[in-house]
Amino acid sequence: MIHVFKHAVMITGFVFVMMLLIEYVNVLSSGTWQKHLSGNRWGQYLLTAFLGATPGCLGAFAVVAMYSHRTVSLGAVVAAMVATAGDESFVMFAIIPKQALLIHGMLFVLGVVAGGLTDLIFGRRLTAKPCAEGFIIHEDAGYDVLSCHRVLDQWRNCIPSRGILSVSLFLFIAALVTGQIGPVQWGWMKITMLLISCGAIFMVCTVPDHFLEEHLWRHVARKHVPSIFLWTFGALIAMHFFADYLHLQQAIRESTWAVLLIACLVGLIPESGPHLIFITLYANGAIPGSVLLASSIVQDGHGMLPMLAHSRRAFFGIKGVNFVVGMLCGAAGIAMGL
Repeated sequence: MIHVFKHAVMITGFVFVMMLLIEYVNVLSSGTWQKHLSGNRWGQYLLTAFLGATPGCLGAFAVVAMYSHRTVSLGAVVAAMVATAGDESFVMFAIIPKQALLIHGMLFVLGVVAGGLTDLIFGRRLTAKPCAEGFIIHEDAGYDVLSCHRVLDQWRNCIPSRGILSVSLFLFIAALVTGQIGPVQWGWMKITMLLISCGAIFMVCTVPDHFLEEHLWRHVARKHVPSIFLWTFGALIAMHFFADYLHLQQAIRESTWAVLLIACLVGLIPESGPHLIFITLYANGAIPGSVLLASSIVQDGHGMLPMLAHSRRAFFGIKGVNFVVGMLCGAAGIAMGL
């Protein structure tokens, strides 16, 4: 149970710092980057599919954070979730490196195509209700971030929200460094999380009181973080208790079509772990590559957990699209003997 709690804290913490940085960059640029990205759909698909295709769930978390701020479309999230294989990417690159590279390349291409088709077919019908505040741009947003006099004066008269956010981020960084949460071993994933968190603490320490109070505290910390943590923690607890009842080995039969359906159904589980059986089966030659590809398309590890907090409608809509894409690609692969 402690492990589940730590994992929920890690996911919530990373999504939180990503949302802080997105809010910061957008207001600092007066919304320019958001307007450019929002107006370039294919640019969104390429960016989010690339983030999704990177091993682990960090890229998927970042895309969900962007979607919650209406920076990218629902199709862009689909692109990321089709392209991602979650933490299973590390296992694939460890035991089947050549095939893993090919699969991830295919996932990237399929993600871009699926994202474009999703927006083309569904448009706004599956789009979640946007965050009420969106990105609020104030006329006085062009402040001097590195004004030492202003920063020192703010800390002499530190408001409670700045103190709470600073202490929380320092504790999060300390937990990352000591291995209490996140990856235990030092690698690109741990370093990335640490650098992003350090950027967030710098921002919290230097931004003006008004920006911190309105954007970071009331909008991000108070509105989003509690629901993200509760939904993530609840989903992880549910998976912790039900994992022992998912006897996947007994469910797999001789029929490749049945295995394809099982792989896609298991892919709907927002958890890293149950999908590993299909990687193992493929590595042992028990299932074709088309089944592993379908499993990788549908499953997204923990990447979609933060979406539960933002919009259950979008969560199930994206899962449904990914399931259909996975089944179609898997069926086409089996029909071609792949």
